[in-house]
Amino acid sequence: MNRRNLVLFALAAGFAQVSMANPQFQEMTKWSRFFSAADARGSIVVLDTRDGSDITMVYNVSRAEKRYSPASTFKIPHSLFALDAGLLHDEFQVIPWDGVKRPTTAWNAGQTLRSAMRNSTVWVYERFAKELGEARETAYMHKIGYGNALVTGDKPFWVEGDLAISSFEQIAFLQRLYRNQLPFQVEHQRLVKDVMINEAGSDWILRAKTGWTGKIGWWVGWVEWPSGPVFFALNIDTPNRLGDLAKRQSITRNLLRSINALPTVP
Repeated sequence: MNRRNLVLFALAAGFAQVSMANPQFQEMTKWSRFFSAADARGSIVVLDTRDGSDITMVYNVSRAEKRYSPASTFKIPHSLFALDAGLLHDEFQVIPWDGVKRPTTAWNAGQTLRSAMRNSTVWVYERFAKELGEARETAYMHKIGYGNALVTGDKPFWVEGDLAISSFEQIAFLQRLYRNQLPFQVEHQRLVKDVMINEAGSDWILRAKTGWTGKIGWWVGWVEWPSGPVFFALNIDTPNRLGDLAKRQSITRNLLRSINALPTVP
């Protein structure tokens, strides 16, 4: 099977899987106001499990079902792959800098898993990809049912290549991670969740990861509450490139605050 047919086959199979996997949801057309206020086009899926409710709310359903490059949101499963393969042993291990100067100052130093996640350090994960190899990367993605599991196309494959995942699939993956239900050691899943922490209060924790391909921006994660987590997966177009990146979090935060899933800024 040539590459083009392989890609088409994987996409067709994947879309069928997405359609079957999508839960019942509420279409939230009123959430258009959050996107309009930010002058952005995109979609969001929110799964609210507080008090056992399990309510899935979606703005722009057709887009939420469509697969896009995961960009740096792939660092979440990629970190699990690296830990499982023994490329990383804990959060303290330093990944040596190769001495190549890069535009992002924070990347020009040795990294730990925590700093690599916080700084979204691309070269760290490019090194993981090289050490894992395409066959193991593919096997890991099939093992967890991650998007279309393709490593073909330009590199890095999770930004420039053919790998793609939908917002619904992002939510399904995050749920399994939250519950330690992925086929990895529980301590590895707990470690990855720990390095995903963005901020926290006395009774809540926000764990999330951004992503950007240059054209599409993501913010995915969840807010933990004593009554249960609220998961979210947003993606937007970024025609203004860097000028649009702050919209990923501002839209999501405002929307989550509207359903009391994130505290209001004092």
